[in-house]
Formats: sequence, structure tokens, C-alpha cells
Amino acid sequence: MSGNAIVSVSVLAVFMVATVGLGIAAARGRAGGDLAEWSVGGRSMGLVLTLVLMAGETYTSFSYLGAAGWSYTNGISGLYVVAYLSIGMTVSYLVGPILWSYARTHGLHNISDIVAHRFAAPWFGALIAVLATVFVLPYIQLQITGMGVVVATVSYGTIGLSLAYLLAFLISEIFILVSGLRGSAWVSVLKDSLVVITLAIVFVYVPLRFFGGYGTLLHRITAEHSAWLTLPGPDDKALGLGWFISTAILNGVVFTVFPTQVAGFLGARSAQVLRRNAILMPFYQVLLFVPVLLGMAALFVAPGLKDSNLALFEMISREMPAWLLGVIGAAGALSSIVPTAVFMLVIGTMWGRSVLGAHPRTAPRQRQLSQAVALLAGIVALVMTYTFPNALVRLSVLSYEGMAQLLPAVLIALLWRRMSALAAVAGIAVGVVLVFWFVFSDHDPFHGVNAGLIALAANLLVTVGVTLLRPDDAPADRLARPEDEAETAEERELAPSGS
Repeated sequence: MSGNAIVSVSVLAVFMVATVGLGIAAARGRAGGDLAEWSVGGRSMGLVLTLVLMAGETYTSFSYLGAAGWSYTNGISGLYVVAYLSIGMTVSYLVGPILWSYARTHGLHNISDIVAHRFAAPWFGALIAVLATVFVLPYIQLQITGMGVVVATVSYGTIGLSLAYLLAFLISEIFILVSGLRGSAWVSVLKDSLVVITLAIVFVYVPLRFFGGYGTLLHRITAEHSAWLTLPGPDDKALGLGWFISTAILNGVVFTVFPTQVAGFLGARSAQVLRRNAILMPFYQVLLFVPVLLGMAALFVAPGLKDSNLALFEMISREMPAWLLGVIGAAGALSSIVPTAVFMLVIGTMWGRSVLGAHPRTAPRQRQLSQAVALLAGIVALVMTYTFPNALVRLSVLSYEGMAQLLPAVLIALLWRRMSALAAVAGIAVGVVLVFWFVFSDHDPFHGVNAGLIALAANLLVTVGVTLLRPDDAPADRLARPEDEAETAEERELAPSGS
């Protein structure tokens, strides 16, 4: 191992040890708590922990690898992430408090819980748990893969991908099994601090070191790669304006019912914490402009890359001192570890509550069951990473489009008394079938529109139609009551505002 590799790996190792220690420390005095303590942080997290946790879930390894790689290949269309996250935060200002109040009132922990309670149908909650697992599991594999690439790069190739995959799995599992959502929030403090610092450094360093300043960089992009600054981008077959708008709308709305985001909502101490979080979080997404711009800068510094995801690290690994590369690698690695942990947690909680723990005999062991499933989900994703590296990656294109089909059952049903379980299931069936057909028949986007949005429109039409033909009459205690949420938030505002 070269001297540079020893330095960078040593710095990375220090941060990984700190990560495990910080995650375990979060469980101090709480390790023996109930499922609510493990899965939603005891519903007691203030603005700071909620903010860093939800930032940690949105700023993943995609931010270091995918965003730069996307702009390297497709140009400015990578900013759809900034668009949909900003829309999602706006929608969450309204939706987050509704879900928080409903779950807190009825002692619920996740979206499968919410659906099972709303329709008084445990089987429906189990169905949601299964479907959500299919759509969320690929993200675990993607994050493990992302960390593998980061670690292999910052170690100058001395640490292989296989070992890096295993490290990502072990670190995530250790603190999520011990301390749950609160552990992820504590680690997110370290992770977000590193992300802000390292992106600021890179944003200044790359233009000055390779181009002499921002003016020269922007002039060269405009003069030599102007197609990268417009839609659909450098390739006529690339994704155009219709896809950009429809994807931003779909993902922005679905963001509010995505299981990991709901976990963040339910872990908050009050509805007002969620409103403040929704106001502040869009500012954090401005950071995503950095890897998008630097991905285009890599067109000049590292042209002809076979793997565009290496665009950012290919530039910085050539010139930056080894210790600084290790710090940047730690930020990239933590951007994989934090979301990986939360993905495993939500899968475990859904199964521990709605599937394995639904029977009265197993209900007292829901926390243990949830932790066991969280471990199993990570093992499955790790094994798939080794044996079928492209299988879950291909399924990942279904994630947001598939989760969109659960929107009527998870959210709209809380506000519409007449919606029946039959109507919701019929809509989900139509939507999911259409999504699979569009994706696997290569019709996504469909005439330039995100196929998930088309499937959701069909889903809603079926749901409304069946409801009108066979309406339900849900009791008031199974519907969201905004007036109760407002009263509760006002009362809790009087409480101390610690994090």
C-alpha cells in the first residue's frame, strides 16, 4: 500500500470508528426501550435532529457519485433532484403534520401501520409492507454499491469493492440495530457537517486548480458543451422537458409518503418541528448544484470516462492531498451509510409490525422481530450486491414510480371517508401493473412523460371509480383530524425545544 493510500485510508478509518461510536452512544439509556423508541426515536426528536436526519436521507451517495455522473453524461437535467426535493419539502409542510398527528394519536410506526389502521384491515397493512419492501430494498443495494466505489477510489484502489461493500453493511447494521432512528440522527450530525465542509472545499478547489476560476470554467462549458446546459441534453434521445417536469412533480409528491421520510416525520417531537424543517430543508438542497457543476467540469479534466459516476472523485483524487481525500471519502461513505441504515430500519419496522408481529402471540416481540428483519434485509441486499450486482439496480428504477401507487391508500384515504379497501387495492393493482409494464417494456418515459405519473393517474381513476360504486363509511376515529393536530402542536410548542 502506498504512502498516500495509508494516509487516506487511516483518515477514513478514524471517521468510520467515530461513526460506530456515535451511533452506539445514541442508545445510551435507551437500548431497552420499546419499538417506538427504536423505530421513531421515541417521537421526541427536536428540530436539529429531525433536520439532520431528513437531510441525511435525501443527501445520499447519489449526491457524490450520481449527480456528478449524471451531469457528466446528460447535463443540466440532473437538477431534477433539486426540483423534486424542493417540491417535496413544500408538500411536506402540509402532509408531515397530518401523518405525524395520525400516527401519534393511534400509536403507529410506519406507512403499513397507517393503512392497516385506516381500513381496519391487518392484511392490507401486510400487503403494503411487502410492496414497500420491493420498492425500497434496491436502495439499500445502491447505497452499499455507492460506498464501495467511494472507498475503493479514496484508497487508491488498495481496498477492493468486495471489502468495501462488507464495511458499509457492517457499520450500518451495528448502530441501527442498537440505537435505531436516533442513532441515524446522531450519525447524520457528523455526516452533514462533513458534507457541507467538503463540498465547499471542492467547489472552490476544482475551478481554481483546473481552470483558474469560475469564469473560465463556465465560459468553456458554454462554448464547448452548450448542449449540456439545455434540455434534453447532449443526446437527442435523452430525457427532455416533459420528463423533467413530470418526474419533479411525481417524486415531489411521493417524497412525503416514502417510508424513510415518514419515519423522519413520525420521529419528530411536534408538528411545528416538521413545519420548520420543511422551511429550512430546501436551502440544504442548494448543495446539489455543486456536484452537478463539477460533473460538467470533469468533461475537461477527465474526458472519456467509462464509468461517469467516478467523475468527481477522478478529478479530486489526482490533485488533492491524501488526508483531504480521506475526509472527502468519509463524507461520501457516510452519505451511503446513513440512508442504508434508515432503509433497513423501515423495512424491519414494517415487517415487525404488520406481518410477523401482527398476531397477538408475536406482538410483544415486535421490536426484536423488526431488528431481525432489518438485519435480514441488509444481508439480502449485500448478497445480491455480490452475486447479482445489476438485479436490484434495475429494480431501483421502479422505486419512486412504484411507491407512488401507494399514495391514495397511505394519504388520500386519511382525508376521504368514502374510500374503501377494495377501491384502494384495485387502484394499487392497476398502478403497479402499469409501472412494471412501462419499465420492463422500455416505455418509460412514455411520450416524454414519467410513466409513474401516468400509472398514478390510472390508479386514481380506478380508486375514485370503485369508491363511487362501492363506497365505504369509515368511522371518524380512522380519519385524520387536522383540528386535533393543531391543538396538539400548540400545546407542544410550550415545551422546551431541545434536539
